[in-house]
Amino acid sequence: MSLSSAVKSKRERGCFITLEGIEGAGKSTHIAPLSTLLASMGLRVVTTREPGGSPIAERIRALLLDPGNTGMDETAELLLMFAARAEHLSKTIRPALESGAWVLCDRFTDATYAYQGGGRGLDPRRIAALETLVQGDLRPDLTLLFDLAPALGLARARGRGAADRFESETLHFFEAVRAVYLERARASPERYYLIDAAAPLSDVGEQVEQALRALIETRRGETVDVSGTGEEA
Repeated sequence: MSLSSAVKSKRERGCFITLEGIEGAGKSTHIAPLSTLLASMGLRVVTTREPGGSPIAERIRALLLDPGNTGMDETAELLLMFAARAEHLSKTIRPALESGAWVLCDRFTDATYAYQGGGRGLDPRRIAALETLVQGDLRPDLTLLFDLAPALGLARARGRGAADRFESETLHFFEAVRAVYLERARASPERYYLIDAAAPLSDVGEQVEQALRALIETRRGETVDVSGTGEEA
């Protein structure tokens, strides 16, 4: 059975896929090809990002990323993240999923655990309480974690131009962020798919496609082609 046929049998169901990782890991590079791949299967795809993804959430994003806001209170930062997320969910993510679209989101709540929990050192129980308040039981169906050594990621990110408020953080900050990401991946292997983001671009793309195939296999409850031959495994 082809991958395309497998997906089309589940067209009526929306799926929520998030892409996570530190700065420079390549999430933004791969979200567009992933969207194109899903669209080629006849799926409606909504591509979005956090913080942001809706008009009010994008205005909050500007506050959070503005390097002029260095020194922002850590609790204020956390609350702004979830304020943006509440708007994003209400205006973009939930309507798309309910309509049957597949949603690809560049960062979601895992980033809050990693950045505000790991990087800022906030109690993860506070994050979990806000997660429940804002999201209810909504969680991603699949999280692609683009894993990369922080020194390499920062070198990539800072080579793109002026650093935003998070990109200006220290190497130690990003080491703590990465540690939390990896810890969460180990705790929830059924949801996370670890991507070696240091690999060549084409290899990373193949890893992303393999993760998508694994998700579709799980949703169907049967084995689908993962060899690229169009035959059942």
